[in-house]
Amino acid sequence: MEQLKSRIEAVLFTTAQALSVHEIAEILEEENDEVVEEALLELIMDYSSRDGALEIDDENGYILQVKEEHMDIVEKLCPVELKPAVLRTLSVIALKEPIRQTVLKELRGSNAYEHVQELVEKGLISKTKDKNGRSYNLKTTPKFAEYFKLKGDTRALAKILDLDSAQLKQTATDEE
Repeated sequence: MEQLKSRIEAVLFTTAQALSVHEIAEILEEENDEVVEEALLELIMDYSSRDGALEIDDENGYILQVKEEHMDIVEKLCPVELKPAVLRTLSVIALKEPIRQTVLKELRGSNAYEHVQELVEKGLISKTKDKNGRSYNLKTTPKFAEYFKLKGDTRALAKILDLDSAQLKQTATDEE
């Protein structure tokens, strides 16, 4: 059983997604799902009985992960993962900053509100009330520039993308 637990641990350590008992059994070429499940449950107990930084989560399958109380360390060391839709929203903010949230919603749709919240939580953008108090102004943060290895402001990003300054000035004028 100990060898099977070690093999399951290797699978969970290597995978980036939650796996079912059957998927783990297939990877390990084990014919009996119940034996795999029993070893997996023992492994979960092993992790929960010690005071380590890792745990096996079983909410949507099984995955080895860092405990919530240590996520601040992970976020400092690992790059931020962004879904493509959130990344597109971030691109619009970076190219048109400062941009009003209402303008962003018109460009990206109602999901932009959720994207903005995620980007604020990850520290990639800042959100401040605009002067009329009905919307927010969105801008990228130094963490954004650091993450994408940009020097200076997003005007540098615009130059990389071959956008001329007249086009950027027109965009800024349109937003006001």
